[in-house]
Amino acid sequence: MLSQHMMANTTDVRKTALVTGGARGIGRAIVMELADAGYNLVVNYNTSEEEALMLKDSLDNKGVSCLVIKADISSEVDVANMVDLAISKYGRIDVLVNNAAYCNDAMFYDKKREEFVKTLETNVVGTWQLSRLVGEGMYRNGGGKIINIASTNGINTYYPLCIDYDASKAAIISLTHNLATQFKPYVNVNAVAPGFIATDSEVSAMDDEFVKLEEEKVMLGRAGRPEEVAKLVAFLASSDSDFINNQVIAINGGVYGDV
Repeated sequence: MLSQHMMANTTDVRKTALVTGGARGIGRAIVMELADAGYNLVVNYNTSEEEALMLKDSLDNKGVSCLVIKADISSEVDVANMVDLAISKYGRIDVLVNNAAYCNDAMFYDKKREEFVKTLETNVVGTWQLSRLVGEGMYRNGGGKIINIASTNGINTYYPLCIDYDASKAAIISLTHNLATQFKPYVNVNAVAPGFIATDSEVSAMDDEFVKLEEEKVMLGRAGRPEEVAKLVAFLASSDSDFINNQVIAINGGVYGDV
């Protein structure tokens, strides 16, 4: 199922950014940062309809032109329809932020195959098929930015209870390098790898002792904020980063043992 909520102002020539999983958490912070930077926004959500509609109202009040689209990025049909809607409204997509992700933490021997597959279908296949469609258009247009939200879980953090999520984030890093190669020299493809970021959903699911232990691993002694990740994404989306390509940039406050 795919639906859309449109806001006015379809004739301007501002650049357009599509952000998946943009209704809450890091995704929402990215949307707000790009809105402040002057982009038209295509905001994707799948299950967070209430948050998406609240975000729509906020963007409307700021005078930002936006499409808010419900789509399951693991669905080839939903992805194609979403891209078609975005192109029909704005003519092109200049920035793609692959932020949407699925995670279902469970003890190693309790994790089910179907959950593992769902994680990979959403996080890896979804990112690939959307990047393929949007990247092709960017290549034809002679420029664009693809920014994949990976995680330090895909680099040097090991939690068997989220083994499928960790594997998917490592795969996204590999996708980043391959997409950068595929779409050179016109499209910049980079990944951002957040560490411990204090989103409402994450912190509410953790006990105080776990949060304290995680913060002690960080040289800056605290969790990161979604807005800090969003500022890095906005930089990578901007022309100031035009010579940054095929990179994985960790944003984790400095973790003991980093290499």
